[in-house]
Amino acid sequence: MASVLDALWEDRDVRFDITAQQMKTRPGEVLIDCLDSIEDTKGNNGDRGRLLVTNLRIIWHSLALPRVNLCEFGCMVKCISKLRGQTEALYILTKSNNTRFEFIFTNVVPGSPRLFTSVIAVHRAYETSKMYRDLKLRAALIQNKQLRLLPREQVYDKINGVWNLSSDQGNLGTFFITNVRIVWHANMNESFNVSIPYLQIWSIRIRDSKFGLALVIESSRQSGGYVLGFKIDPVDKLQDALKEINSLHKVYSANPIFGVDYEMEERPQPLEELTVEQPPDDVEIEPDEQTDAFTVSVPAGHPYQQDREPVFSEELGLAIEKLKDGFTLNGLWEVMG
Repeated sequence: MASVLDALWEDRDVRFDITAQQMKTRPGEVLIDCLDSIEDTKGNNGDRGRLLVTNLRIIWHSLALPRVNLCEFGCMVKCISKLRGQTEALYILTKSNNTRFEFIFTNVVPGSPRLFTSVIAVHRAYETSKMYRDLKLRAALIQNKQLRLLPREQVYDKINGVWNLSSDQGNLGTFFITNVRIVWHANMNESFNVSIPYLQIWSIRIRDSKFGLALVIESSRQSGGYVLGFKIDPVDKLQDALKEINSLHKVYSANPIFGVDYEMEERPQPLEELTVEQPPDDVEIEPDEQTDAFTVSVPAGHPYQQDREPVFSEELGLAIEKLKDGFTLNGLWEVMG
């Protein structure tokens, strides 16, 4: 039985120029945020691109060219924001296979803090959820004789009287089988324990040992390549445990739980929805006591008004429509002015 880690590279490597297939999310990977107008300032200065934030990695890709830069959360050493000229930029220092890379991402459209809040917050959630993904020895796993459950973790079986065969005499302890890992701890010393996520299990089988048949778990090379033996009596119980672990491992492999739970707050609306047509300035003309501005402004032929006969205006020297009683030319100029 090979671990899902065989195919899982998304949070372990820094890769460049990946294919469109490699950009797709894998089972258990969730897209958390998508940021447009982001520039890879150090690697592709002046080239506008898009930054994708998932629970395992961040991906930057150019919008104009098929180049893709990729940076995984598991490789991040430092993630800070700095002022670059008049614009704040996100500096990310990574280390992969003993090689260091520095990335500088700049928001081409300033004013949005999501470039920093999304990446830094998700990276923090990744760092604080390593128990889902990493093999741990002598960790704080047990409290009041019970397993300290992780969010979304469920215990499917608890087996008492399990011997850890790491020493010549063995240590008697308790076995927990959950939906994300296997945990064993010594009954006499709860701090003597091991947590093995399904993500780090390379193989699990029943083998013969000097103590008789034992459940042997081999961890991945990334987790140290440990070979851990556990003796469970009787043999029927041992076989049932193997069958249950294999079943849960298969379910986990189909839809892994990586433990990085982060939900974005209400996302800003698109610019098109935030942009509204600005209405013209409202100008209110206050007529004097003898002038009705609405009556004056109604054009000839309007259904609210009948045409009036033309008369000659000596003041203007041309023919105009006869004014209503009580209106003067001076009064009209004052209103229209």
